[in-house]
Amino acid sequence: MRKRSWWRPRAWRFGAAALVCIGLTGCSRQSILSDHSKVTHDIGLLWWWMLGAAVIVFFGAVLLLVVAFLKRRVPGLPILGEREPVAQGMVLVFGIAVPLVALVVLFAFSDVYLENVTAAPAADTTSMTIDVIGHQWWWEVRYDGGRAITANEIHIPVRTRVNVVVTTADVIHSFWVPALNGKIDMIPGRRNHELLDASQPGVYRGQCSQYCGLQHAHMAFLVYAQPMAKFRAWLANQERPAINPTGAAAIRGKADFMNDQCASCHLIAGTQAQGYIGPALTHLATRSTLASNTIPNTPTWLARWIHDPQAIKPGDRMPDLGIPPRQIRDIVAYLDELK
Repeated sequence: MRKRSWWRPRAWRFGAAALVCIGLTGCSRQSILSDHSKVTHDIGLLWWWMLGAAVIVFFGAVLLLVVAFLKRRVPGLPILGEREPVAQGMVLVFGIAVPLVALVVLFAFSDVYLENVTAAPAADTTSMTIDVIGHQWWWEVRYDGGRAITANEIHIPVRTRVNVVVTTADVIHSFWVPALNGKIDMIPGRRNHELLDASQPGVYRGQCSQYCGLQHAHMAFLVYAQPMAKFRAWLANQERPAINPTGAAAIRGKADFMNDQCASCHLIAGTQAQGYIGPALTHLATRSTLASNTIPNTPTWLARWIHDPQAIKPGDRMPDLGIPPRQIRDIVAYLDELK
């Protein structure tokens, strides 16, 4: 008795904690039900209808099982008794007719209607095109054929149809912004298209949804949907070359950056740094995150990243370069001025 009374309260606590954890799994910034475009509204609507149909079928089946259990010793159907034509009719209606109608309706909506509205947009129906290239494990974003190059943060004008052309530089990735559209694969040697059309300003999280290696979970990005005027100002700034540093530490940091291995991997427009292995850093200070949305873009975190990137993102392509602390501080000061 003592053992039973000790276990019972702990069992209740464990069950309550399990229910809370299950509930929290639905709290996500990447939910298909948090729709912010016409396409995701249609996808969410389909999901709700399918859930409703599944709930009706599930509880209907449970009800029949309960009735069968309670009346297991009484021959025939409850109330109706042993009427063979009625039993056959129920089999025909609920076993054939209802499933057939439900499947036809769902097929027509999901494989005909949704296929048309989620198809790759034609070039003449979109207002702009951007290129997104998947790398292990970060995202390269190009505007106007490469006049502006950034990484891990995509800016688009709100209420504007944007044609996103996705490719990959290495393995298969998958581009997915749940609040704006469905997922689309990035396959070596192929160019796929997807439409982004945000209905309201906001910041929407995206993620690679195809396992692509050790740091697949840390291959995220942000989509900023902005009013047209704000977007044009952002794009105009991105098209400019990097500014020259003004502070003494930043001037030393630029020299260290160009003379070290950094310049061989990263691009800083307007300088001798013309690398393409890592993300472009021309306007790094305008971004809110580092390492593909893994850490915040602050001088402290940037210094930690340069000092030991493998401690933050093991397996990442950026190695520990063994840069002395003084040089790291100067390089951070330089990068912090790239706005």
